[in-house]
Amino acid sequence: MMKIFCIGALSMASFYYAQNFPASTIPENLKKNANAVIRKDLTEIQINSINDIKYQYTTVTTVLNKDGDEKAVIAIPYEKGDNISDVKVNIYDDAGKKIKSYSKSDFGDFANNNQGTFYSNSRVLALSYTPTQYPYTVEFSYQIGEENTVFLPDFVPFRSTNVSLEEAQMKIINKSGIELKSKTYPSQYNYTSVAESDNSGEKTYMYKNVPAIDDAFLLPQPIKILPKVSFALTKFNLEGKQGSINNWGDFGSWYYNSILQPVSLSTPAIKAEVSALNLQGSTEEKVKKIYQYMQTKTRYIFVALGIGGWQPMLPDEVQKKGYGDCKGLTNYMKTLLDEAGIPSYYSVINSGISPVSFDKDFPKMGGNHVILMVPTDKGNIWLENTSQQIAFNHLSYSTTDRNVLSIRKNGIELIETPSYSAEQSKEKQNLKIKINEDNSIVGEGNFSYTGIQYDNNLVLTNLSPKERNEVMKNSLDILNFEKIEMKNFLNDKDNAIAKFDLDFKAHNYSKNAGSSIIFRAVPIYSNTVYKTDENRELPFELRQSFEDEYEINFTVPKNYELDEIPENVTINSEFGTYKLNFVKNGDELKVTRTIRINKGLYPKEKYNDYINFRKKTLNLDNSKILISKI
Repeated sequence: MMKIFCIGALSMASFYYAQNFPASTIPENLKKNANAVIRKDLTEIQINSINDIKYQYTTVTTVLNKDGDEKAVIAIPYEKGDNISDVKVNIYDDAGKKIKSYSKSDFGDFANNNQGTFYSNSRVLALSYTPTQYPYTVEFSYQIGEENTVFLPDFVPFRSTNVSLEEAQMKIINKSGIELKSKTYPSQYNYTSVAESDNSGEKTYMYKNVPAIDDAFLLPQPIKILPKVSFALTKFNLEGKQGSINNWGDFGSWYYNSILQPVSLSTPAIKAEVSALNLQGSTEEKVKKIYQYMQTKTRYIFVALGIGGWQPMLPDEVQKKGYGDCKGLTNYMKTLLDEAGIPSYYSVINSGISPVSFDKDFPKMGGNHVILMVPTDKGNIWLENTSQQIAFNHLSYSTTDRNVLSIRKNGIELIETPSYSAEQSKEKQNLKIKINEDNSIVGEGNFSYTGIQYDNNLVLTNLSPKERNEVMKNSLDILNFEKIEMKNFLNDKDNAIAKFDLDFKAHNYSKNAGSSIIFRAVPIYSNTVYKTDENRELPFELRQSFEDEYEINFTVPKNYELDEIPENVTINSEFGTYKLNFVKNGDELKVTRTIRINKGLYPKEKYNDYINFRKKTLNLDNSKILISKI
């Protein structure tokens, strides 16, 4: 992932005055659904010039239980060269009595490397505190000065669920003479609002008494629920590279010339690589051959160096070392295509489980990942360059259905990534099931997955046969397996299809009813528990469209005959459709079951309608078939 310079809400010491913070004074509405309560979150940002910015910060957080510990982590992320001062930490007990104090000398200084990071300039000052009781309160303040002015933090009440807020304030003092742009994004659901004031050029923003967002079923990300204020200087500095963001065109030209162009350098070795591929055929065929070649010789390792962690490694380094992060691998792939005479565009994106797009009307530095776009006469080809296993021209669920900043020589184009329909995100399941008199079943099946459901099965690629069997046993635990064996697993990287066969035997599938046997119509289905909620407070999000298409062929034991078969049924809903059909042929029964779910962000008033729709589909999956002894 791309490195992003994130600073939490900061504040100056002048905001803070001596007081304690007994947990008993927290309003009851802020305790509801909360593991931690932010009592104060006070920030001052002072912009002195294009390359001089100071942040001053104070937060006071009361942790109500063990699950809230992570909300009061005492850490200061920084870059080499940043100036950190006035570091103070006080710990208070339930009654607001101070029980511990720390200073900067008590902090450890560590490399701020996420798992998989190979090397980075990022550092973190961190203090470990082990609570002995709950609730407890952490008061934490520091100041930090730096030269990079391109990263101005958004002002939001909080960034995760099960946290509430008493008061947050951000003050921005702009002494630089550079225009500071801001944009307020109100909550679509009136969850809370931001108060704004401007006093002689000092802009102040405030939130008060914001209740926690409970981590409810199908909850959208908090960023889609809460308001925020975004900021951007029209002129900025990043590691000595100065630029402007009057519009996306300005910013794109700076990005291309300052970030990408200096590392867009081919070599004779790279030229020879491409020549050795002996490319022929259409543009798509050539791109596919280069891409799959690149996959075989590289692996992903995060590298956070080069102009604040935003500049890619040189293609020559990736070519020689065989590794890189999303920036380096994408730049290397782009260079290979350049040598083949095929234009492509380095594209910055917000990667995540819920789509977040850039605002076309408010340009600012952002994004956390990079992919490559190749325009062709038949449409755009999209390349995810960090995976050795993902299929050609396939983007995963974390990068579909949102826009990218496509970096061009003369600016930026905002381009939409693909959005997979339900038909494109399909599971196909063909089962042959033999019903036995001892209530067991013996089955064999063929499974295939496309679109988003292809992504979900890529994890199987690097597993051993034994590990794959264990994954299947756990994921299909609706059946009581005696044995299970996956065979013929195929990751079709040309067509983005995952396939495998399954042989299994399971106990206790059917039940005896006198001399008859009863069993359910759909052997393998989702056993998610769906609960209605009369007090639902927020909308719900169905993040992906998908379709499951099952065909199950049952064979009954000798001396038994099919007695009672359910009626065919179809359910139509704004959330999707469900069909269950039965066809009898002698001692065999074919059951076809199809469910389609439509993605969308739905209002809270429709939550129980969706839950009831899914309950109906589960009940129908459990439709009973009766066979009787002849």
